[in-house]
Amino acid sequence: MADITRRLGWRHLRGAPTAHIRHHRSGTLVHDGPGLSFWYRSLTAALSEVPVDDRELAMTFHARTADFQDVAVQATVTYRISDPAVAAARLDFSIDPDTGAWRGAPLEQLGTLLTETAQQHALDVLARTPLSEALVDGVTSVRERVAAGFAAEPRLPATGIEIVAVRVVALRPEPEVERALRTPAREQIQQEADRATYERRAVAVERERTIAENELSSKIELARREERLVDQRGTNARREAEENAAADKVRAEAEATRTVRLARAEAEAAREVGEARAQAQAAWLRVHTDVDVTTLHALTGTRLAENLPRIDSLTVSPDVLTGLLAKLGTSR
Repeated sequence: MADITRRLGWRHLRGAPTAHIRHHRSGTLVHDGPGLSFWYRSLTAALSEVPVDDRELAMTFHARTADFQDVAVQATVTYRISDPAVAAARLDFSIDPDTGAWRGAPLEQLGTLLTETAQQHALDVLARTPLSEALVDGVTSVRERVAAGFAAEPRLPATGIEIVAVRVVALRPEPEVERALRTPAREQIQQEADRATYERRAVAVERERTIAENELSSKIELARREERLVDQRGTNARREAEENAAADKVRAEAEATRTVRLARAEAEAAREVGEARAQAQAAWLRVHTDVDVTTLHALTGTRLAENLPRIDSLTVSPDVLTGLLAKLGTSR
């Protein structure tokens, strides 16, 4: 809507860059273009405001397929007014010179025109298409047919309208039909999910069985190894005992042999010592056989003196010396 300001019987209009303003004064076109700004008198001015920006028109309508099933078509049409002068001449885009508001509803008329045109072509293509095909390929076929219908529609250029794009958002059947169509797919999906669940469980069970078998095999192998270890330990202990016994036997035999040899050596040494002593004694006796008694007494005294303890001082009284000399004289 144009921005209009009042000043002392005059009006000032300031339009937007996306709005095409046409100003007629007494039947003569005075201003024509987008984004204008000018003064005018409301009693002599005839103003039109035509939007020239791209606009989106959302539409929803019902159609019937070849198998008599109702579907809802959701589409969006992007359009623009390419010739504002023609559009202002064909549709009522006039605005109140005092408020700047449209006197009529030109955009509603334009939307009705576009909706009816799109509906006509969509109904034509869906009426020859079964529901199953429409749900699969209907969006593309409807969009192409509607776009071709807009391009071939003579009323649009005659109204100054240019179609920028056509988009068909969805084709939806009635809720009951949609639920019925979803049921097989859901059942199949559920079956696939159940199959996947069963397969996953089977795989899990198989893995658990494999793990249990591996654990059992590990336990059996461990038991076998423990049995071998026990046998080996027994063998080692028995071998160690045998080796210790053999070593003790060898050690005892060696000790006995050494003891016997030592005893024999000691006996031999004692025998030889005894023989040597006997020989020495015999020689000693042979030597003293021919010696007189006085000499033997002297030797005996010498030997006795050698065996007596050390005497630092000796006091001999006359009585002792007299008795000793008397004994020595008697022994002769």
